[in-house]
Amino acid sequence: MSKANILIIDDENDIRNLLSRIIKLEGYQVFQAENAKRGFKILKQEKIHVVICDVKLPDGNGVEMVPKLKTIQPLSEIILLTAFGTISDGVTAMKNGAFDYITKGDDNNKIIPLVNRAVDKALLQFRVKELEGKVSERYSFANVVGRSAPMQRAIEMAKKVAQTDTTVLLTGETGTGKEVFAQAVHYESQRKTQPFVAVNCSALGKEILESEMFGHKSGSFTGANRDKKGLFEEANGGTIFLDEIGEMDLTLQAKLLRVLETSTFLKVGDTKETKVNVRVIAATNRDLQKESDAGNFRLDLYYRLSVFNIQLPSLQDRQSDIPLLANHFINMLTAKMNRKPMDMEPEFQVALINNKWKGNIRELKNVIERAVILASADTLTTDCLPFDFLYSDNTRGSSNSFRLTELEKIHIKKVLAYTNGNKTRTAELLGIGVTTLYRKIEEYGIS
Repeated sequence: MSKANILIIDDENDIRNLLSRIIKLEGYQVFQAENAKRGFKILKQEKIHVVICDVKLPDGNGVEMVPKLKTIQPLSEIILLTAFGTISDGVTAMKNGAFDYITKGDDNNKIIPLVNRAVDKALLQFRVKELEGKVSERYSFANVVGRSAPMQRAIEMAKKVAQTDTTVLLTGETGTGKEVFAQAVHYESQRKTQPFVAVNCSALGKEILESEMFGHKSGSFTGANRDKKGLFEEANGGTIFLDEIGEMDLTLQAKLLRVLETSTFLKVGDTKETKVNVRVIAATNRDLQKESDAGNFRLDLYYRLSVFNIQLPSLQDRQSDIPLLANHFINMLTAKMNRKPMDMEPEFQVALINNKWKGNIRELKNVIERAVILASADTLTTDCLPFDFLYSDNTRGSSNSFRLTELEKIHIKKVLAYTNGNKTRTAELLGIGVTTLYRKIEEYGIS
């Protein structure tokens, strides 16, 4: 398979055929066109990495054609050939986006190295574009798991705001997937090819967070041995995600407000303002309105951040999504652990649905990961759940959860685990005979 596709546009058959033979020897696939019209047609039909185009064609001028060629295939590189090169034409060609501009005949020994360099650049650009597409696909709303009405409402709102540059505030309990939503908004926006930078405002102290967010000048404080870019600069052109915004110090809140209002800020120790073009998405599990009333959060910043507020539902409010999420995590984790795909027994699903999930999606993922690790077969059973999972205060009541037999089964399994499977010791601790213990083990299907 060839490394790349090359299109040669030249009305001189001898030159076109000679170039074609030379370039084919390098392992490239070559397409030929005798005029601009034919060249444009091929460019629309084939994936072309490098175009070698004569400047003087019967139906066009190569220098003037560069922008149109780039419009059809923006990632392709264009090399212009001319019999009579001029400096002004060369300058115009490069300004129009040509890779290079060379004279026929005098530069025959340069053409292959030049084509190789152009191919390397084009292949890199195509690869970057492909990876960007995969990243966008991975973080798109199509991969946000949830069909429940509350989740669909949140997704629809996020999709609409994604196409704008509006500041977004994501609210909801801890573990509801706020960063996943922030990433989806970014990767479905016009900024998707630019950086997405996330910062947890509760993870760092005030001074460190200020330096991390806005950068600092050398010598501005002890240990500042060199100038440092802040995360706002790193996110320039893209999106910055400020998680746990409710934990931010009031002084930093004032600085953040200035960025939102003027798109400028001062680095620590600097006297010259830095200008940035950054979209801000913030998230919190706090009620910022109440925090403002209590004097813990600036009201003017709250109004700036909450231009578009999306409330993410808790897992309790989207019970119908629990099996979907569980399956998603099972597939993801089994693939990661090189395990066979796994199913869930009905009782396992019921147990998941009945749980209150105070830790929301994050807690569910942790429970599924533990279950996948413990599973000895291709089906997840309640045996893979923590002993106190089914009968803790964190569980909704169900008909099974109040049956004495179920409680007895769980208790026997707990004691067996404590004694490392020693039946005699287990019977002693339970206050029953070994024969009775064996009968109950068989009756309950305890393995």
